[in-house]
Amino acid sequence: QVQLVESGGGLVQAGDSLRLSCAASGSIASIFSMGWYRQAPGKQRELVARITSGDDTNYADSVKGRFTISRDNAKNTVYLQMNSLKVEDTAVYYCNRGYVPWSYWGQGTQVTVSS
Repeated sequence: QVQLVESGGGLVQAGDSLRLSCAASGSIASIFSMGWYRQAPGKQRELVARITSGDDTNYADSVKGRFTISRDNAKNTVYLQMNSLKVEDTAVYYCNRGYVPWSYWGQGTQVTVSS
């Protein structure tokens, strides 16, 4: 059974940084491509960053150059380093499989960026 636990969100000011963590059950984080998604109020959930099993990464244009996704296979954890945060980054952030998400979603972690 897949379990995903996101953490690390918070309330920050524009320009600040946060690092999100996603603890995954078993070894799924090391086997599958994983992604970070976000959902802002009134908007659809979107993929912001993906890391493949071979550690290739890609990013949404809106976060390119500011966010970095990484993984620690020994800890079954995926990270999202977010720098130069903007008000428009405010959302609930989730992790899931990077290409075809599982139907299961964790509780997410709230990121709020104030101006």
